[in-house]
Amino acid sequence: MPEIFHTTILGSSAALPTSLRHTSAQVVQHHNRFFLLDCAEGTQMQLRRFKLPLMKIDHIFISHMHGDHYLGLPGLLFTYHLLGRDKALHVYSPPGMQQIIEIQYEISQLRPSFDVVYHELTDDARLIYEDQRIQIETLPMDHRIPTYGFLISEKPRLRNIRKSAITKHRIPQEQMTLIKQGEDLVATDGQVVPNEQITIDPPPPRSYAFCSDTKYTEQFMERIKGTSLLYHEATFMGDKADIAREKMHSTTLEAATLAKKAGAKKLLLGHYSARYKELEAFREEAASVFPETYLAEEGDVVNIE
Repeated sequence: MPEIFHTTILGSSAALPTSLRHTSAQVVQHHNRFFLLDCAEGTQMQLRRFKLPLMKIDHIFISHMHGDHYLGLPGLLFTYHLLGRDKALHVYSPPGMQQIIEIQYEISQLRPSFDVVYHELTDDARLIYEDQRIQIETLPMDHRIPTYGFLISEKPRLRNIRKSAITKHRIPQEQMTLIKQGEDLVATDGQVVPNEQITIDPPPPRSYAFCSDTKYTEQFMERIKGTSLLYHEATFMGDKADIAREKMHSTTLEAATLAKKAGAKKLLLGHYSARYKELEAFREEAASVFPETYLAEEGDVVNIE
């Protein structure tokens, strides 16, 4: 059975919050690990509202240094301090974040009870996190200031040995690891049993491409080919393409075009301009190009499958 892999939408608005929409933040859960992508104002309130485990978040990824993507971080850090956090918190962001936080400490004359480890993102697309199950890489966006998306990918899992094959061939323990890695079984009499006869294919690896603020670009398209779920900003609808280009943002149609060219399985739109009250038109317009289009809305839990 595939492990839990989903994202919870905490904020979907661009630049300005509205009475219904918060600015950018998502929590991605894979198995028992939780990752915060962007941390706009009100993020800690949204974490509580949707009953997400604050203390299980050890890694926070900030896409860029515009306020609607990071201004909730100082408040979240002080909340962690008040809650007695003692384990280190890792913050990944473009340069400048540590300076901003240190000023908060200096003025308040208060430092948190835990270490904050800063990881500065550079212009290069690179691996910034990995554990036994997943890895996270940066995706350089094309925006007014250095901006990054994040590609969260499962590592290929080992093959599963059929229970009937273990009994039938009396597979020795010392061969099981090699068989799970794809090796054939060598029986005690020298007979070779092909791996595909005694194992089952593991679930295919899943991936989530989080593409934050950017104008339309295909510079990272090869890296997200076939992604399970593509989150792409769609600040404007197609009739505002000129404004989107001027502000270095994307439209619904551009996000859908990229999803189609990249062969993504699903497209999740977000980062909507506050000028729009209703969002269904966003989905409909994008779906005219890429049918598997969905809307990111506060509280939604979107499976990555």
